[in-house]
Amino acid sequence: MIEIVQSGPLNTVQDLGRPGYRAIGVSASGAMDPLSVRIGNALLGNEQGAAAIELQTYPFIVRFSVATDLVVTGADGVRLLNDRALMAWCIHRAVAGDVLEIRQPRQGSRVYITVANGVDVPVVMGSRSTTLRGGFGGHFGRPLAAGDRLSVVPAANEVARRSIAVVEPAAGLSAVFPAIANDILPVRAIPAGEHDLFGSDGDRFWRQHWRISSQSDRTGYRLSGEPIRLDVPMEMRSHGVVPGVVQVPPAGEPIIQMSDANTAGGYPKIAGVIEGDLWRLGQARIGTKIQFVRSTHAEARAVEQAVDRYVEDVSRTAEMVRRTLGVIA
Repeated sequence: MIEIVQSGPLNTVQDLGRPGYRAIGVSASGAMDPLSVRIGNALLGNEQGAAAIELQTYPFIVRFSVATDLVVTGADGVRLLNDRALMAWCIHRAVAGDVLEIRQPRQGSRVYITVANGVDVPVVMGSRSTTLRGGFGGHFGRPLAAGDRLSVVPAANEVARRSIAVVEPAAGLSAVFPAIANDILPVRAIPAGEHDLFGSDGDRFWRQHWRISSQSDRTGYRLSGEPIRLDVPMEMRSHGVVPGVVQVPPAGEPIIQMSDANTAGGYPKIAGVIEGDLWRLGQARIGTKIQFVRSTHAEARAVEQAVDRYVEDVSRTAEMVRRTLGVIA
């Protein structure tokens, strides 16, 4: 078991989400930085979608009651196991009585704790993700709180797997993801259905620097900047919405739908962030400046393939090391 000793609001259990239920109004939810979850699970030999703990408020402190292999991924910050610094993107063995503390990250916003075999909470609609608005999934459909206990599978092998580590995605995939320059995060997107209805404002959407406002959460990021508007105001019927869709409400400041995206909406769509860049947005803090960069379906697919190859390489390498260490036959 893992006992939550201290937690702030909005820390939850998340996996890669529950697609397939938007038709009945259920958002997919899932990790805001799915790449961190995938890599943590790949290192541990889990299924890529095994449930993890997503942190966005700190400090977060847990106590282990059984031996457990774990990986901490995501934002760069202070990680302590029994008050000793813990390397991220690396497997560690916690034993009964050990205490893990995660403090406010120096960079990025969300930290993920993955454990061998995943966090064991009930499966709801094919997923263990917490959907806060619906009050289901995860740990009783709510944020984690002091005193909560999460089930994990005790380590079955005496050989600790702490020697297995990986280069974090920002470095390992530096050729795939544009660098942050002048504190501006480039976000690749593809023009969407109503893009041309914005006329010259549509061009300005790409040129200007937007800032993630304080009115942002797991549902969507509201951007502040010089408003953009349709050439001719019009009413639209509601349409399906997925993470990454960039909508423009009447006030003219775009909203990027995120992991807990609404399932439908009537605001015009100016663009869609490519799936491969959503994890970077998931790590962006309130106040981060972003600039949209025109992309193509071909580029979006190439990015997805590069990320998949990276995760698969991590998985194969970790398995080879585990065999060498005798952790698996």
